[in-house]
Amino acid sequence: MATETGGCLCGQLRYEFDRSAVVSAHHCHCSDCQKSTGSGKATIVLVPDSAVQSSGDIKTFTVEGSGGSHVTRCFCPHCGSPVLSFVEEMADLKFVKAGSLDDSSWVEIVSSFWQASARPWSPIAADVPAVPGNPEA
Repeated sequence: MATETGGCLCGQLRYEFDRSAVVSAHHCHCSDCQKSTGSGKATIVLVPDSAVQSSGDIKTFTVEGSGGSHVTRCFCPHCGSPVLSFVEEMADLKFVKAGSLDDSSWVEIVSSFWQASARPWSPIAADVPAVPGNPEA
């Protein structure tokens, strides 16, 4: 069992999960992810909620996402680092922000979401399948 760990910039918020529980990893180029990251995309690792253990204070902010779902973003109330998120309609699945992992070298991106809103300065990777919006369930 490979335990993956990560957390926020100041170290107050930490999490861990068993890497074998990972479902997949993706880039999301929706306008909400762009705003929440201050970048052209969010890179997310999908992990079942039951596999993620966290410690420290977590602050949340919920919005109606680009596709109409309710997205809750979890971040450190001390330093503001985005760490996790989830779609309330699929709350049993957490989206770990890949940049918050202590070691993200193992992450393999399998697709990109929201190709339609990708910015020219942060393009979709040519070698990764992409969908125009949210993936079909």
